[in-house]
Amino acid sequence: MDVARRVAGSAAAGCTLAGAVAVTFAVVAGPGPGFTGYVSEAGIAGSGHAATYRIGILALAGALLLIRAALPPGVWAAPALLAAGAVCTAVSGAVTCSDGCPLPPFERATTADLVHGGASIAGTAAVVFAMITLAVSGPAGRTVRRLAGVSAALALPLCATVGLTMLVLGRGAVAGLLERVVLAIAVLWGLGTATALALGKEPHADHPFR
Repeated sequence: MDVARRVAGSAAAGCTLAGAVAVTFAVVAGPGPGFTGYVSEAGIAGSGHAATYRIGILALAGALLLIRAALPPGVWAAPALLAAGAVCTAVSGAVTCSDGCPLPPFERATTADLVHGGASIAGTAAVVFAMITLAVSGPAGRTVRRLAGVSAALALPLCATVGLTMLVLGRGAVAGLLERVVLAIAVLWGLGTATALALGKEPHADHPFR
């Protein structure tokens, strides 16, 4: 089982890197509004790189499932949160938003916009909560706990700021930039955690704060 978890960790690292590269390429190369728009706008139907974006999102969803498979026995809550995050991420990639990815309260949103936006928010929240639970889970191993703790400490206030910005200011450069920072933290956490699980020795239960 240790070998299987290491293989899953290696595959998770590969999927995370491939997914991040694909999404970044779609966002940078696409005709989107730059930092004033959401990352999801790269996947709008008709965009020249929509397929690349969706493939990248699905790869990131798969990476979450592989990280879940690579976790050692005895880790509490994080596996379920990672599975939920993977499902929500896949839904956000499969259900595309309309032009501009409008969201309330400042813009009129379609049903697809609400589904896409809700899935994206829920997926990000699930990943951040998975970080929190891993940070205090002894069986996860010291390296995984530390990566999770640092990532959660960075992501939590930023996520709160993104939510507040969307409610107060709406779509714009501030929301777009903060969203990209949160997603970058999630990707780096995924890559680091997957690598640690692939290369680390057999984890053993110990005190979560030691």
